[in-house]
Amino acid sequence: MTLKNPLTRLAVWTLTPLAVAGLAIGVPAIAQSSSSTLASVQSHLKSTGSMTADFVQTDRNGQRLSGKLTLKRPGKIRFQYQKDVPLLIVGDGSSLTVIDYEVRQVQRWPVKNSPLAALLDPDRDLTKYAKVVPTGSNDVLSVEVKDTKRPEYGTITMVFVRDGGAPGGLRLRGWVALDSQNNRTRIDLSNQKFNVAVADSAFRWTDPRPNKRGR
Repeated sequence: MTLKNPLTRLAVWTLTPLAVAGLAIGVPAIAQSSSSTLASVQSHLKSTGSMTADFVQTDRNGQRLSGKLTLKRPGKIRFQYQKDVPLLIVGDGSSLTVIDYEVRQVQRWPVKNSPLAALLDPDRDLTKYAKVVPTGSNDVLSVEVKDTKRPEYGTITMVFVRDGGAPGGLRLRGWVALDSQNNRTRIDLSNQKFNVAVADSAFRWTDPRPNKRGR
C-alpha cells in the first residue's frame, strides 16, 4: 500500500471527545464520580505492566489500517501494521520513533511530548491533567488527558470498559488522539492480553536509511 504523507496521518495519536462517541454508548449521559473514575483508571495503569492487542486505526479521512499493538510500561510501545503498510511506530521508553520504510525516513521525538505519554507512564498523576467524559453507561469510562500548559503535546481520550478479569477491573477499549496540528486518529482494540511476557527486543527496529543501523 502506498501512503501519502504518512507522518501526518499516522505518526501522532490524538483523539477528541466527539470522536470517542463512537467508542462509547450513545444514550443519555449518566453522572459518574470524577475522582473514583480517575482512581480506577490510575489503578488499571499501575496494574498493567504489559499488554498485547489487535488494533484498527481510523484516521480523519476514514482510512482504516490494522495491526498488532505491543505495550510494556513504562514508555515502550510498538505499532506493527498490516503487511502491506511499510510503516512502523516504536516507543523505546524515552523516544517515540516513526519509521517509514517506503521513503526510508525516520522521525523521533520524546514520548513525553506525545499524547501517548498518558497511556505509557503509569505514575503520571491523572488528577492534574485528566477529566472524565460522560459516556452514558456505568460500564464504560472515558477520560480525556491533556496538559493545558503544553497544548502542543496534544490530547488523548481513553475509553475503558469494566472487566473483572482485567487489571484494576478495567479493559482498555481504545482511544482517540488529537495532535497540535488537529490531526485525529482513532484506535479500536480487541483480543487484549494483559501482563504477558514481552521481551525488550520487541521494541527494536531496523533503520532503513543508508549507512544506518537498527535500534
